[in-house]
Amino acid sequence: MTSAVSLLITFIVLTIFFSCLWFQRDVNSKYDLPLGKVFYPALDSKTRIDNARALKKIYQQISSASTSRESSPVKTRIDHLREFMDGLRAHVPIISSVDSVDAGGVPSEWVVAPNADSSRRLLYIHGGGFMAGSPVSHRVITSKLSEVTRCAVLAIDYRLSPEHKRNACIDDCRTAYDWLLDNGPCESSVASSVYVAGDSAGGNLTLSLLAWVRDTKRRAPNAAVALSPVTDMRMVNPSVKFNVDTDIMLKPLAKKLIKVPRWLLIIMGRFMVPYDATDPSISPLLGRLHDLAPLLIQVSDSEILLDDGRRYANKARAAGSRVTLQIWSGMPHVWQFFYPDLSAAEHAFNEIDRFISLH
Repeated sequence: MTSAVSLLITFIVLTIFFSCLWFQRDVNSKYDLPLGKVFYPALDSKTRIDNARALKKIYQQISSASTSRESSPVKTRIDHLREFMDGLRAHVPIISSVDSVDAGGVPSEWVVAPNADSSRRLLYIHGGGFMAGSPVSHRVITSKLSEVTRCAVLAIDYRLSPEHKRNACIDDCRTAYDWLLDNGPCESSVASSVYVAGDSAGGNLTLSLLAWVRDTKRRAPNAAVALSPVTDMRMVNPSVKFNVDTDIMLKPLAKKLIKVPRWLLIIMGRFMVPYDATDPSISPLLGRLHDLAPLLIQVSDSEILLDDGRRYANKARAAGSRVTLQIWSGMPHVWQFFYPDLSAAEHAFNEIDRFISLH
């Protein structure tokens, strides 16, 4: 009896040991080296000073918001985050018209600049950690995108966590994309050009959507743009750790993650949340990345998601997809959100305009 118990204990210990070794393996590390163009914009001294002043103000706003409700219940903190995001850029004037619309059952809004062509359509998927953000919070981005790309932008209000399961937002993106193909801001008509864009969590959903469109043989978008996308929901890429002190936007999240061993993070992600973080529809980096629509990824070298963007770009390029990776220096997570305060944000939109015009 004693020997049987000893054998069982030995088996359990060895299983845990080798499981830990397996989970520690970083099979995507081969995609860390840059392939192709890496983008560092050259900024003059005045622009750098102006950016530094704007960044200081932004960091003060973010810091005060992240610490004011730390002791509150989770639901209260989520409600506060949603209210904070919707109001953070509400003071910035936009030139586009905004009209609510039902996109096949998904609450949305058309954001259309005066120079936009309604047959050119762009689906925009906002960020916010899958639990916050809305078309309202991101109107600065969607209006500017409509202006520079001359597209009618459909900004969707997808279902958020924790009220809804993780797959609900994926389903909403797919529904809205299908609807966009045959519906414009004024009438039902086939789109002449179609684009998809998103930031952070919305960047994740953008990349997930591209793979689904490919696999279901739907009409592919002419091109897509992902701003600081989350590509690996396991949150185990190296920059999560080494950029923890430079990513002011996501620092509170990163500080908690780096304290947890990689293998335990993956196990927790698999068994303690209602989705599988290794599913390619959840973590696009882990899927097949061939035959994707032309893609532009913009990411900062200072954020924890640097490697999410870099690894995805390099893996997709290795699979034969056309991906342009732009790594920007010293910018916060999704710095395009802070247009026009950051001149680098306008520079980023100019690059998006240049990319879209090629497709």
